[in-house]
Amino acid sequence: MPKSDNQKGKILYILDYLQKNSHQAHPVRASELTKMLLEQHNIVCERKTIYSDIAALQDYGVDIVSVPGKNGGYYIASRNFELPELKLLIDAVQSSRYLTEKKSQELIGKLCKECSVQDAKLLKRDVMVSGRVKSMNETIYYNVDAIQEAMAQGTQISFRYFDWDLNGERKYRDREYTASPYGLCQDNENCYLLALSPRHGVTAYRVDRMSDIRILDESRIPCPELTGKALQTHANRLFQMYNGEDATVKLRFHRSLINVVIDRFGRDILLIPDGEDHFVFTAEVAVSPLFLSWVVGFGSKAKILYPESVVTACKKLCLEALRQYD
Repeated sequence: MPKSDNQKGKILYILDYLQKNSHQAHPVRASELTKMLLEQHNIVCERKTIYSDIAALQDYGVDIVSVPGKNGGYYIASRNFELPELKLLIDAVQSSRYLTEKKSQELIGKLCKECSVQDAKLLKRDVMVSGRVKSMNETIYYNVDAIQEAMAQGTQISFRYFDWDLNGERKYRDREYTASPYGLCQDNENCYLLALSPRHGVTAYRVDRMSDIRILDESRIPCPELTGKALQTHANRLFQMYNGEDATVKLRFHRSLINVVIDRFGRDILLIPDGEDHFVFTAEVAVSPLFLSWVVGFGSKAKILYPESVVTACKKLCLEALRQYD
């Protein structure tokens, strides 16, 4: 049988078709593959060559299962991502605030290509991106790439930083920033750069509010607080990436908040019973308005016990808030 010009790509077309269209409940027959090759790629082949191509893909490591019988055929049994894994990844993309709506849709589309057409329809059915609060900075991917490149090279970066005004427009701060980047961290659905700033010291920047990032020739300034395990320790102390004075704080919480405390500080934190309804624990935190607000948000179910300086700061925050309603 004469061969067409596309014969070299035949086995790749077969693999692509199986990835998109085969399923355990819908095996693809050899006759369907020969028809696809002829109609879509102008490749003429016999069914026996399909068998040898399938065998070659199996030898290569593709998990293709052959189903015998009248309604049998071939399907890919295992893929790079299983369906529950793809669902988890898509949920993460949907909920991420620092990804724009456009970029979220693009990523979900790429993830859906990792499964069959039938499964992709099931995944897309529950996708809800439109209307969610999302980043408005389309350069987020390039920002992350530039920051990671600078960290790999051990160099500083420069960038512009902006805030949003009342009209929803960018308002750039009046100077260019420089910083020594040490890590990227997600918190409160946003992505932050943990860095050493010549002006602010150890600090965090919202990556979606950075622009015009340039990798500089200057080496990073050494920062033990953000190096090695200290980087994760520092990030764990922050509340929504707000810096504050590091302190060892003792707190008393109602037993109904045990899950909240473990979710925030981890399972290794020591919880000591205090009466029938409460427990006390000690945590290393950066004392910021966000930390104090977190505690106050639980009302009478949470209380800071010491140090007295943190108790005083919490009282001051509450009084300042109350004055607005006098």
